[in-house]
Amino acid sequence: MTTPGAKLRALIESGEHFIAAEAYSALTGRIVQHVGFKAAYLGGHACSAFHYAIPDNGIFSQVEQLDQCSRIAEVIDIPLVADADTLGETVADAYHFTRRYIRQGIAGYHVEDEVNPKHSKHLNSLCSIGDMQARIDAGVRARRDVGQDFVIIARCDEMYDNQKGGGGTSNPDEAIKRALAYAEAGADAIVFASCPPEAQPPLIKAVKDRVPVCTLGFNLPDTAFTLSTGWGWVTAATNHLKYAKELMETGTVASAYASFAFPEKYDLIQQTFYDELIREWAEKTGRPTREKGAP
Repeated sequence: MTTPGAKLRALIESGEHFIAAEAYSALTGRIVQHVGFKAAYLGGHACSAFHYAIPDNGIFSQVEQLDQCSRIAEVIDIPLVADADTLGETVADAYHFTRRYIRQGIAGYHVEDEVNPKHSKHLNSLCSIGDMQARIDAGVRARRDVGQDFVIIARCDEMYDNQKGGGGTSNPDEAIKRALAYAEAGADAIVFASCPPEAQPPLIKAVKDRVPVCTLGFNLPDTAFTLSTGWGWVTAATNHLKYAKELMETGTVASAYASFAFPEKYDLIQQTFYDELIREWAEKTGRPTREKGAP
């Protein structure tokens, strides 16, 4: 049977651009698969905010990310890419968590070169190239020791500068230098995080012959795939806030949303399969059955 990592690698090597669409829960993973996406993606901010109500600035742990990733990967057949942040603080962490990601059925992750705490009031920086190469190497070693394919994406934050809340300096030459060094260490793809679309073409041109490039949030020429996040969990949270306010103010929620149903609902949760499983059990054991199951 083809492993999730092998599926993701085959997509990248096909040369056909694809989108790994946001999946921040098991149900949304099923949804992106249902509509035809070839891969899914769980971003760190999506997971930390939606499931734990905390920011993604270094306090959100790999254990928490793995918990949600495993729930998604279990219910989909398309490969799932995870945001693995820095993979912990040491190469031992990086090795350990890579093994866990592989064994939980995740197809790949991106690991970044920020120094924690990140995306905060602390004026941080990027780790050294050597330290980032060590993180990647630990992931490569873990993949080899498990004996199962897994895609390692190196996230270069050099273009994510301090003014935007990142640890980089917006130096294109440094970004290219880092990307090539990460590829040398064994990264299977590169992403230049929080780099404006208009600033990416020179970076992509400089590295694409050495390593595939992906983007975060938008599609660009000469890239292998896009990791898309934000639109799903933000919309869900915004709508929940809207209708919670309506319920508080009026005592009810708009009738259009009161049935708690939508056309694809029962297919997405495999209602028919489980209804039939229970019916077969009931009939085989002489228990009564009824024609209608869920409302």
